[in-house]
Amino acid sequence: MEEHGGGGGSAKHASSAHVDTSKAERAVWLMKCPPVVSRSLRAPPSDDSRPVAKVVVSIDPLNSNDDDSPPQFTMELAGTEAGHIPKCYVMDMSKDFIPMSVFSDTPQGKISVEGKILNKFDMRPHNQNLDLYAKLCRERTNKYMVKSRQIQIIDNDSGAHMRPMPGMISFSTSGPSEKKKPPAKVTDTKRTRRDRGEMEEIVFKLFERQSHWSLRNLIQETDQPEQFLKDILKDLCVYNNKGTNQGTYELKPEYRKSGD
Repeated sequence: MEEHGGGGGSAKHASSAHVDTSKAERAVWLMKCPPVVSRSLRAPPSDDSRPVAKVVVSIDPLNSNDDDSPPQFTMELAGTEAGHIPKCYVMDMSKDFIPMSVFSDTPQGKISVEGKILNKFDMRPHNQNLDLYAKLCRERTNKYMVKSRQIQIIDNDSGAHMRPMPGMISFSTSGPSEKKKPPAKVTDTKRTRRDRGEMEEIVFKLFERQSHWSLRNLIQETDQPEQFLKDILKDLCVYNNKGTNQGTYELKPEYRKSGD
């Protein structure tokens, strides 16, 4: 059942069907209820002969005509769902609202006016059920805070589809066009200094193999700390700043002569 303002029929049906207004003047109550009450009223009753709920109207006989003492409405649910669900609710009545009517339609397209709203009610738990309602709210909050886990049944229990196939795994994080990076440079802290005299003999032997060496190649050949090797080369060699052998070391002339 839909709720609409108190206007005429719906415009989209005006050309195809008429609106049944035979019940347009029937008084109807509009009730706003909590979701737990709505689910309880919609649940199929265990006994069709019993009502799903009852409304109790309390009237003060001494002030029945006094506007300051309107009737008190209370709803009691006949059956409740499992859990801590209050059974008794207060219905706060209000007449201060815009005029509204209730419309209904059927799958066949028939539209009817079921009545006009006479009283509007807002439901809240009765004072005697406040503790129970507070417990219900805490349980609902805790339920939504718990992360739900999903269990999926796998038809193929061999797990073959879960194992990576050959060629599917790549441990390279570089792109296809990225060049292969050179190996990381070994830090000086991992190299152990040799005896200086021993290192000078090694340097002489290396320059017997070839006449020009770069500092990088000498570090790789000797596996010595860079600064320590530079100090030795400073005494034994000449650094070429230009020419065809730019950036390399060669033995000083006096050591070349002694080597000859």
